[in-house]
Amino acid sequence: MASVDSFELLYREISRSCNPYFETLALVGAIYTASRAVILLRGCCSLVRVHFLPRIIPNKKKLSQRFGDWAIVYGASEPVAKAYAEELARHGISIIFVTQSNASVRDIAALLSQSYGVETVVLLADFSLDQGASSAIKEALKGKEIGFLVNCVASLDSPQSLMEMPEQGLLDLVNQNVAVATLMTRLVLPGMLERSRGAVVNISSGACCKPLPGRVTLTASAGYMDHFSRALHLEYSGKGIFVQSLIPFQISEQPLSSSSPSSRLNWFEPQPDVYARHAVSTLGVSNRTTGYWPHTLQYGLMRRIPDFIWVLGSRVWISLS
Repeated sequence: MASVDSFELLYREISRSCNPYFETLALVGAIYTASRAVILLRGCCSLVRVHFLPRIIPNKKKLSQRFGDWAIVYGASEPVAKAYAEELARHGISIIFVTQSNASVRDIAALLSQSYGVETVVLLADFSLDQGASSAIKEALKGKEIGFLVNCVASLDSPQSLMEMPEQGLLDLVNQNVAVATLMTRLVLPGMLERSRGAVVNISSGACCKPLPGRVTLTASAGYMDHFSRALHLEYSGKGIFVQSLIPFQISEQPLSSSSPSSRLNWFEPQPDVYARHAVSTLGVSNRTTGYWPHTLQYGLMRRIPDFIWVLGSRVWISLS
């Protein structure tokens, strides 16, 4: 009985001496929980502000009044860029397509002109000819109020490691995704600065968030476009130019009619036209966004995965594929 009493007495003494530490730990836990709750609330508010409010309460001014009457689209062979151009045309914006191969782009231009009654121009530019392409683009810009520049990073048809890519294909991809997109911005910016309004939209990829196996060049190109956009926004946002970095994740490349019923309900892999409608609604709202709220949820999840777990999962993926 005495041993029991002595144990209880010892327990009470230990509890009394450790009580300040318990209170401190409880306070630290409460502060941490509150901070995480505030971060979560801020993320939810940002999600609503960027993706839902602009669609619920749209801007009363037309896009042409806010930015300009014409848009230049580079990379329209990509489904997402084609859909973005169509969404701009739906808002009454005339389109200039700059392409290195006009096979499919001319059909797109004719369709937009017929469907929405806007002017469309297809400009064939060979950027391997030094200043020749720049001169042709400058000539095409004369007399036009360019309000939008849309650059789209070219994606890979299938995953390829760096060693599997042919040298010329690698040079062409880097030139198209980095050099030409930068040059296009350099050519269009002076007119926008003169009018103190305009929007530069660089569509890259969610691959800029984390490295992906078999997509080294895509990850690097997307990372460049993302940082390039953020730097441009920092430099020119005070001069009336809105620069946006769009970082979409997976977008369906199949027509809706050929999709299965389950894929139609796949919110995380939208049709290009669905994505474009959401993305255009974020113009003037956020300078860096996925453009589509389910992709924003994906982006938030990816950011919270530790790098060592991501690398381990990538290695497992490579070994299984």
